[in-house]
Amino acid sequence: MSDPKKRVPISPDILSEIKTQPERLAILNRPNKLYIGVPREVTLHENRVALVPSSVRTLVGHGHRILIESDAGLRAHFSDHDYSEAGAEIVHSPEQVYAANVIIKVAPPTLDELELMRPNQVLISPLQLPLLTSEYMLRLKNKRVIALAMEYIRDDSGAYPIVRTMSELAGMSAILIASELLSSASGNKGVLLGGISGVPPAKVVILGAGVVAENAVRAALGLGAEVRVFDDNIYKLKRLRNEVGQSIYTSVINPFYLEAELKQADVVIGAIHSENGRTPMVVSEAMVEMMAPGSVIIDVSIDQGGCFETSEVTTLKKPTFEKFDVIHYCVPNLASRVGRSASIAVSNILTPLLLKAGSTGSIEHVLFSDSGLRHGVYTYKGCLTNAYLSERFGQKYTDLALLITSNM
Repeated sequence: MSDPKKRVPISPDILSEIKTQPERLAILNRPNKLYIGVPREVTLHENRVALVPSSVRTLVGHGHRILIESDAGLRAHFSDHDYSEAGAEIVHSPEQVYAANVIIKVAPPTLDELELMRPNQVLISPLQLPLLTSEYMLRLKNKRVIALAMEYIRDDSGAYPIVRTMSELAGMSAILIASELLSSASGNKGVLLGGISGVPPAKVVILGAGVVAENAVRAALGLGAEVRVFDDNIYKLKRLRNEVGQSIYTSVINPFYLEAELKQADVVIGAIHSENGRTPMVVSEAMVEMMAPGSVIIDVSIDQGGCFETSEVTTLKKPTFEKFDVIHYCVPNLASRVGRSASIAVSNILTPLLLKAGSTGSIEHVLFSDSGLRHGVYTYKGCLTNAYLSERFGQKYTDLALLITSNM
């Protein structure tokens, strides 16, 4: 019998297998992270900022790198300290912030800012059609950047989220502005927007029956004004009446009826949105000339060209001008009057979009699968991809789908 105490030699191969092994953890391949820059706005007395500290914290938490130019959020009452605590890097010159791969702005870049951009960089900002020139578009194309217009980006339902949230702010703000401009404190005739016992209310005419109109109607009715709404889309007019819950006066844009209402109006608000290009001009100079002296026009559509023939772009510093004794208020960034609220609203919409881009590797990759995001692109690596801009400036148009397919 063999001795049970006798040890059987163990081969080196077996020994290596039974030795304690280091634990191996599964490591997920992390997607490429975004490198985002938020410059300080320098035009149009802009008070908004594209990303607020709470959104920065979320993006940084997902591994993205955020550059904030010093004092970028100051006018919206967000300090550099707020951004630093959220994980952003504070830089002190435009050159530093434009080193990022993705630039996000709430106002179009100036010509000087365009010079800081480079090929394949992504620009997300509004277009503001009245301020565009042929030279501007040529400079942008020569930089070969991928430029997206905030106001043309669509969500999964086909709606325009940036337009909608800014429209909500603009609709309510427009009525409050009109109330101020009608008062004696503004040097006007001193009319109360809402009527009181024995005194009829002011008459408000609203052109368009979209989101701006809905919020303007609610605010005007809340103050007691008499409201008239014009739009060529019957279904929008029906929806508006259902949403407001009151049987307000509505009409298609018939020149005869519109002209009659304009003559008696104290306030006229232009709230027509175009999905692709310039807003249709529905009020002629002759119609404005027939309006009562001291009446007020607020053209919320001015960022797409305006729907009054007499409209001209103004700024928050000097927001009004008079023509035919009618006060015109034509500020394209009207929501900037409430800069903090507007900044939070824009940031809430952009953050999920940026997170989605981060999960796929880059914003350019999202363009392949997201038709709503593609709809916002107007220049792509040196090519103009917006048909309206091509026609307006007489520059060559290239279909974005063909460009993206050729780069696959």
